[in-house]
Amino acid sequence: MSDELSTKGSYVTAGQTFDRDMNYIPDRIVLDSTPLPDGTPRWPVEPGRYRLVVARACPWANRAIIVRRLLGLEDVISMGVCGPVHDKRSWTFDLDPGGVDPVLGYERLQQAYLARYPDYPRGITVPAVVEVATGQVVTNDFPWITHDFATEWTAFHRDGAPDLWPVEHRDEMEQVMKRVFTEINNGVYRCGFAGSQQAYDDAYDRLWTTMDWLEDRLSSQRFLVGDTITEADVRLFTTLARFDAVYHGHFKCNRQKLTEMPNLWAYARDLYQTPGFGDTIHFDQIKRHYYVVHEDINPTQIVPKGPDESGWLAPHGREALGGRPFGDGTPPPPTTVG
Repeated sequence: MSDELSTKGSYVTAGQTFDRDMNYIPDRIVLDSTPLPDGTPRWPVEPGRYRLVVARACPWANRAIIVRRLLGLEDVISMGVCGPVHDKRSWTFDLDPGGVDPVLGYERLQQAYLARYPDYPRGITVPAVVEVATGQVVTNDFPWITHDFATEWTAFHRDGAPDLWPVEHRDEMEQVMKRVFTEINNGVYRCGFAGSQQAYDDAYDRLWTTMDWLEDRLSSQRFLVGDTITEADVRLFTTLARFDAVYHGHFKCNRQKLTEMPNLWAYARDLYQTPGFGDTIHFDQIKRHYYVVHEDINPTQIVPKGPDESGWLAPHGREALGGRPFGDGTPPPPTTVG
């Protein structure tokens, strides 16, 4: 699987429906680091102790990049960035001088996994949190990584950081995010990695049923839940940002382009133009990852030149729906070099 690196180097199983392996390292970084009754470790919140390893091409890692930036955790949790193209073993740090992460001293993320689990049997995934001192992976459980950034690291949030998990909206957020994950975030992969016509047809219909639901929902409200940006918006945005560039053609999600859905397209532009969102998107890396790595879908590995990206900066008009993107908070400051 694209962002869940397939150790077999294959993403499509003939005759099968795509089934994402959701068995991640269950450790979390929390204020109460007492181990759970089953022995699962809990790691303490501690500035400077951890490094977030990401790839800008990956939508799941992109979530963590956005949340870290919105909350102002850049000086608290360092970030290592892998290149967009990995091999069958692991994501690699080929963007860094000498191909080595300057903090961990690793050439590939696999080294952090093997430092803790010498016989680690699953895919080497991003995002991953690594303990700097030991070089060992702590967790790769991507839904909890961003949740805990927002709820467990509050003492280290920047002044004006938004509340991405407002208490009054959490129940609704959970319901919306479950549908978005199942039918949109993961739904595009079910289309792209379908191993039969029936599996593809079923995935396609499910995807577009939910895209239509979102198009209708966003016709009367600026954000997915409530009147401010929440993690629900972060989770949807990373898929929408990749939709026309990758999922529409490469994954055959081609009933419509995002640009042909007025409310979803305006919503996506609204977020893209919000500090912390569009400044994390690298379309070249996104396209290189999907079109080069998925050789069984794109055996030529040719990367398309389009689509035109200039439309992302066009006026969106979503202010007319009201809402306050950061609530009582403020946008994050401009990005810094490095």
